[in-house]
Amino acid sequence: MNKAGFLHIPDSRYCFAISDDEVVIRLRVAKEDQELEISLVYGDKYTYHQHQKEVPIPFKCTDAIYAYFEIRLKLTDVRLTYVFKVQDGDNCWYYHENGFSEQYDFAYAFYNCFQLPYINPIDVHRVVDWADSAVFYQIFVDRFYRGDAEKNDAYINMAWTDKPLPKSFAGGDLEGIRQKLHYLKDLGITTIYLTPIFSSISNHKYDIRDYYDVDKQFGSKLSLKQLIDDSHDLGMKIILDAVYNHSSDLLPEFQDVMNKGKASPYFDWFMIDGETVDQKAINYETFAACSYMPKFNTSNLDVQDYLLDVTLYWTRKFQLDGWRLDVSDEVSHDFWRRFRKAVKAVNPNIIIIGENWHDAYPYLQGDQYDGIMNYAFTKACIDYFATDTLSSQEMAERLNHILMRNTDQVNRMNLNLLDSHDTHRFFTQIGGSRDKLLAAVALLFTYVGIPCLYYGTEIAMEGGYDPDCRRCFNWDKVTQDNDLLTLFKKIIRLKELPALQKGDITITAQGDVLSIRRHTPSQVIELLINKGQEREISVGQLVIANGLTNTNLATHGFLIHHLL
Repeated sequence: MNKAGFLHIPDSRYCFAISDDEVVIRLRVAKEDQELEISLVYGDKYTYHQHQKEVPIPFKCTDAIYAYFEIRLKLTDVRLTYVFKVQDGDNCWYYHENGFSEQYDFAYAFYNCFQLPYINPIDVHRVVDWADSAVFYQIFVDRFYRGDAEKNDAYINMAWTDKPLPKSFAGGDLEGIRQKLHYLKDLGITTIYLTPIFSSISNHKYDIRDYYDVDKQFGSKLSLKQLIDDSHDLGMKIILDAVYNHSSDLLPEFQDVMNKGKASPYFDWFMIDGETVDQKAINYETFAACSYMPKFNTSNLDVQDYLLDVTLYWTRKFQLDGWRLDVSDEVSHDFWRRFRKAVKAVNPNIIIIGENWHDAYPYLQGDQYDGIMNYAFTKACIDYFATDTLSSQEMAERLNHILMRNTDQVNRMNLNLLDSHDTHRFFTQIGGSRDKLLAAVALLFTYVGIPCLYYGTEIAMEGGYDPDCRRCFNWDKVTQDNDLLTLFKKIIRLKELPALQKGDITITAQGDVLSIRRHTPSQVIELLINKGQEREISVGQLVIANGLTNTNLATHGFLIHHLL
């Protein structure tokens, strides 16, 4: 037994409440110790020294290095105390805060047992009530569809079919999205996530100069209200993009600092080295190294108040369903805690999705975001389908590792994606393989969390890195006889299955075949993806497949079937 592989941390991703009286307990061990027999010896805080219960902890999964055991407990007393009992052949160990011992004196457990002292309902991270059935669709507004034929279009400098340049404008707008709502509804989309819509001189609008106005290229506040109202009438939701790490240098408050230097009342809203702004030397903090995007000082309470006022204005007035938070890992934790309390007070079922590309656990403990844009999932799909650097076994381990980073609630609200406005188009990365694209989308819709399609993925849009990944939507492909789009719709509809909404997950591999099983007591759905040579597959009640002939599954083929 490798004692160094053991890890448990109370009140963390290894021990967390999922309701007012239910907890999940995880124990990490070395991968080679996955055959150990492990039990939880537990009780309530004040009688544990006299009375203990013992229950075996099931093996959950492995990643590349570790194995995980996990149990869900329903409590009658929410003051939980516990230790782990580990059976290694004829040897028995107890694992507790002090490490390992062959015996454990429960009479003195209050010194070194693990504990979850009390479940306070306000501290429980709640899953928004629509997240499990959600299907997101990200739209880069300028490139989706132009609906307003009467607007001033003097700013448009590219043809719809051109490849975009960094400063290209194509003319897409909010009215265009409104006119295509029935297309999105028919596709199976439940939630539209828009890149920024506020006043800005760029095509992407991530450099905002007026946080209280819709950019005129996209429409008006009335355009936004009509889009949101019509979406809600169709049972669809709208998520806006909050750019609070930085602004445009045209923001009036930054302009005031440029003019007055340290005499400006807004000087401390930004982080400036010196008493005046020098845009050539860039003596102030920025987004990346962009002089035209000064970084807000989100440790400043006045900045926090300003940004919260902006948030509440749009959230209340337009009945928003959520916010995506740009560059959210560079904004202060303190601000996000205030942000969460403010928007959840308006509507506890507003979803908050952070743009964190890495392990975001410090932000995901129920006091800041609900989930993140799950770029770890994106990278796993690139490694498995595009660069061929992961075998099916390694892919199973990678996907398990991502799940074990987070609590159950976070996994259910993470936004899983194959690509976005910040990446290469996935279809281009996989060399234009229709089979790989369909298999990847099948994985996207069977993995735990919220699937998010970047606009045009359903018609196999291509593109390299920014700005090539931001091409205009090719509406001609929708009106053509499109077998790919038909298959996409079938895969998207699978999200309506109970097992794919709230089912537990088991991820394994047998040889070249990756298996994703989602299971409830009454339903088991399995996805099989074949990365190797054509092989015979045992097929249950078939739901959907690509590359399946009789019972033979082709290379890069997939099938989804009922096992129960």
